[in-house]
Amino acid sequence: MPRFLSSSTGKEKNRQARPWSKLFMQRNCMKARSIQIVARSRMFLGGCLFKCQGVWPSQAPCCSGIAPAVVFWQWVNQSFNALVNYTNRNANSPTTTKQLVVAYVSATGSAMITALGCKSYWTKRASPFVQRYVPFAAVAAANFVNIPLMRQNELLHGIDCSDANGNIVCQSRLAAVKGIFQVTISRIVMCAPGMLILPVIMERLERYRWMQRIKVLHGPIQVLAVGCFLSFMVPTACGLFPQRCSMKSSTIEWLEPEEYKKLKTKCGSNIPELVYFNKGL
Repeated sequence: MPRFLSSSTGKEKNRQARPWSKLFMQRNCMKARSIQIVARSRMFLGGCLFKCQGVWPSQAPCCSGIAPAVVFWQWVNQSFNALVNYTNRNANSPTTTKQLVVAYVSATGSAMITALGCKSYWTKRASPFVQRYVPFAAVAAANFVNIPLMRQNELLHGIDCSDANGNIVCQSRLAAVKGIFQVTISRIVMCAPGMLILPVIMERLERYRWMQRIKVLHGPIQVLAVGCFLSFMVPTACGLFPQRCSMKSSTIEWLEPEEYKKLKTKCGSNIPELVYFNKGL
């Protein structure tokens, strides 16, 4: 058999021998890595930790550790989220050092206040079982604060929108709102199973004597369980909305008339029905 045929056949055999889960994760990782190619800039460690398999070691301790020490773990979680939100923003929106510091302080501080406020409110009014879900409510509320504040530059100045051929035709703040909202929903869905199902599982397990004897291992068990949930939920949550979002130009005409005038000036009579933009991750 010719050499080039044998090598290609070997590649096919290796591809068929790989588990479907590895292929699925690999494809999602390739998509995730290509997000910042729009800005042709390198991502630093925080963003890389968020990519697919990196969520396991970075986010699992944060999610599982929120319950026993709310203040510390909320700070760790929201600081990490702020780093991730900055790295995975629409990188065509330039940010100065001063804007970055203001965004981090406002995002982390507001998210912690929101989370601790939820904790304080529900601790006095909820049963012990319901209190297990307070961390999830705190994380969900904090995401709605952290992500917009960390990406506030996009909300203030808008993000680039292009036509079907990739030509930039306008900048839209409405596109930034839509993209950030979709990213926030994805983040909440990503952590939901680990923070909603795990408390029920742990409550059942803690009734057994063998589980009561290994209280030291309760933390590592929760980290492992959250990691298992994240392994499946990261690609699922990232796939909820398309990376390249679209929006009708008629919506821009209605809500952003000034930007629509710029769009009309640039495109003339050939105004695209849809404009496209990168929502971030």
